[in-house]
Amino acid sequence: MVAMENPHAHAPQGFIRKYIFSLDHKVIGIQYFFLALTAVFVGMFLSLLMRIHLVWPNANIPFFGHIQPETYLTLLTMHGTIMVFFVLTTAPQGGFGNYFLPIQIGAPDMAFPVLNMLSFWTTFVAFVVIIAAFFVQGGAPLHGWTGYPPLSAVQSAGPGEGLGADLWITSIAIFCIASLMGALNFITTTLDMRAKGMTLMRMPLTVWSWFITAILGLLAFGVLLSAGILLLLDRNLGTSFYVPLVVVSGQIMGHKGGSPLLWQHLFWFFGHPEVYIAILPGMGVASQVLSTFSRKPIFGYRAMVYAMLSIGFFGFMVWGHHMFMSGMSPYSAFAFSILTMCIGVPSAIKTFNWLGTMWKARIRFHTPMLYAIGFVSLFVSGGLSGPFLAQPVLDIQLHDTYFVVGHFHLIMGVAAIFGMFAATYYWFPKMFGRMMNEPWGRIHFFITLAGTYAIFMPMHYLGMAGGTRRYSDYREVKYLATLMPLHRFMTFAAIITIGAQFIFVINLFWSMFKGPKASDNPWEATTLEWTTTTPPPHDNFGGVTPVVHHGPYEYGVPGAAKDYVMQTDPTTVSAH
Repeated sequence: MVAMENPHAHAPQGFIRKYIFSLDHKVIGIQYFFLALTAVFVGMFLSLLMRIHLVWPNANIPFFGHIQPETYLTLLTMHGTIMVFFVLTTAPQGGFGNYFLPIQIGAPDMAFPVLNMLSFWTTFVAFVVIIAAFFVQGGAPLHGWTGYPPLSAVQSAGPGEGLGADLWITSIAIFCIASLMGALNFITTTLDMRAKGMTLMRMPLTVWSWFITAILGLLAFGVLLSAGILLLLDRNLGTSFYVPLVVVSGQIMGHKGGSPLLWQHLFWFFGHPEVYIAILPGMGVASQVLSTFSRKPIFGYRAMVYAMLSIGFFGFMVWGHHMFMSGMSPYSAFAFSILTMCIGVPSAIKTFNWLGTMWKARIRFHTPMLYAIGFVSLFVSGGLSGPFLAQPVLDIQLHDTYFVVGHFHLIMGVAAIFGMFAATYYWFPKMFGRMMNEPWGRIHFFITLAGTYAIFMPMHYLGMAGGTRRYSDYREVKYLATLMPLHRFMTFAAIITIGAQFIFVINLFWSMFKGPKASDNPWEATTLEWTTTTPPPHDNFGGVTPVVHHGPYEYGVPGAAKDYVMQTDPTTVSAH
């Protein structure tokens, strides 16, 4: 470690500057984390209402009454939107990325601290705006989280398609602006603020994942922002970007010449990279945790880096596989199908490298390790159904069924959330200076893993049986009514799994104040965040700048005094 004068060394003293409008990336990361925690419970509650309605369609739910079909579509729309934007995008990148990327590369803060603060508060405003859609006249929109026109582009198209839909679009536009600010900050920080000796190939895989995710966000969110602005113009100023000559409720709308497919292309050009924006940070965390608790270097570090870069590259070339139903040319469909199969190759490389890391290892089965293994399990299980949907001839049969719902919830939804749980249990000691309760963490893991499979695996069977998605009442179609026992099973599993999340919340808040005090390096890990005090000081390293001599996963080094070598240890031992 080399002492250097540090301009970030002096922490602010006032409460508002220290905890509310803070410029400290660690405080901003915690703010993102708790915003996402709030959003995930809102999203889970909406999904619980949906599942209750599917099994008991005539139920009178306290405070909500009888859920109408249009209300069900509203729940579906808002559940998807809140989960994708304010949980899967916010927590892994905004929360853990903000907190740990600067520390893991040896930087005192993000490159642009004010921009960092603005990106969080802009995200917070976006969340407030989307929640406000529930409370305006007409309620929240019912056009689905994908917002397909003309349903989303014509104000008289249905309940919630008035002010509620405007707020929905505005919220997403604000979120895009926040994400663009964050992406610029992450890219600049990673390229310009690495400590001496921290070459690109010495960066932890978590840093690589946040860096690649930021590049994806910079390229994708700008497209969605533009698409949203055009949709607002169609809705409020009479333009016709997305709306053709259309009749709604017997009346000819004042539009002509627009293309609903234009929105689909713009949305999915963002939407498929968004899948990887959600899952790449989880891949990075899984790599970090699997190596740490296997006490082995990550198997094929460079292959892991190039695989993530390949995923990011191919992620922008496969958006058309969401549109096989749109009547696209079979030649275009064939090209998108081939490219979609190609993206499975780097994903498989990562999977086999994770297995190779654990092979013949001295595994320590702490809670973070359990969640990292659970992440790999869900990633593989959800990914296996992907090649089926990549074939146009199969996708046309399965597209509007629960098969797709099961697929993307496993690989994009709960796999990413398992990555977040692994990150929470792994980094909690560094963030809050205390350990989380291990037995309750394990109980939470096993209930959540079993519940996740019990909810989403049967959806594949439902889809193959022709169980259509987005229907609010399955009793009205004879062949769908025979699938109700499976829906009941999934609903009971969902109730138990959602209940188990309160174990996590209680463990989280109890451990923040009452958990055992954590040492600076409780997991005996090697990366830079474990070289500083717990919790880290305002400038991360207490006025000194680390100098890096080793790679991020030097475990089991022959001749070393311990079974690991820190990145800052002097080069007295030959590393792997």
